[in-house]
Amino acid sequence: MKILFLGDVVGKPGVRAVRALLPRLIDREQLALVIANCENSAAGGTGVDRKSAQQLFEAGVDVLTSGNHIWRHREIIEFMEQEPHLLRPANFPPSAPGKGTIICETAGGTRVAVVNLIGRVFMDSVDCPFRAAEALVGELRARASAIVVDMHGEATSEKTAMGWFLAGKVSAVLGSHTHVQTADERLLPGGTAYITDVGMCGPTESVIGVEKELAVQRFITHMPVRFQVAGGPAIVQGAFIDIDAATGQALSIRRLQEVWTA
Repeated sequence: MKILFLGDVVGKPGVRAVRALLPRLIDREQLALVIANCENSAAGGTGVDRKSAQQLFEAGVDVLTSGNHIWRHREIIEFMEQEPHLLRPANFPPSAPGKGTIICETAGGTRVAVVNLIGRVFMDSVDCPFRAAEALVGELRARASAIVVDMHGEATSEKTAMGWFLAGKVSAVLGSHTHVQTADERLLPGGTAYITDVGMCGPTESVIGVEKELAVQRFITHMPVRFQVAGGPAIVQGAFIDIDAATGQALSIRRLQEVWTA
């Protein structure tokens, strides 16, 4: 069973690239499940709105995960209550709208649990992701054959620690948030696929999706700058994970990098 996890989708260019490339990837790789982090998919490049979420679902994404920008557009709260396949971090306070996990059944009948977590290093203070993961994984292992974790975090150390913490307990721990794909994909002991960050789906000639001139201006002047999503070609980045449906152990992990030009 092969799944694909797509990195943070950034603005219109990211959504368009996913819509253009994903159907072919699903067919070529015979994908059983597609997960994408959507927390920057709204047209302005921050947050997710109903339109961008629906477009990603229509493109073939099965589950949308998110992160610290999930509440940027208030309309998403109502949509999330209607759409269980859009997740928010599970270690947000219990009173937060929505859910942080879902169990999906593939066409082949395999039950796959998806868990959305968010780190605390250089991020807002939320509940401990490690304790949340421990509680959730213990419960989900009895209900699903495979467990895939999106660890949305700024610090590579925290994401790596989560990989080792869950090694042998889940099928994959896949990092998101930085928009920069790392080259440390590997199989941890016990059959857990790991990568610190899968990258982004967004404009290539940019600073993590933002117009490069605006980002440079902000760094040079240290003055407020209104960021805009860059244009031009877009790259679709992520990771393919092959999982043994019987044991839930990952067999391989392979990075995806594919450029789309309108």
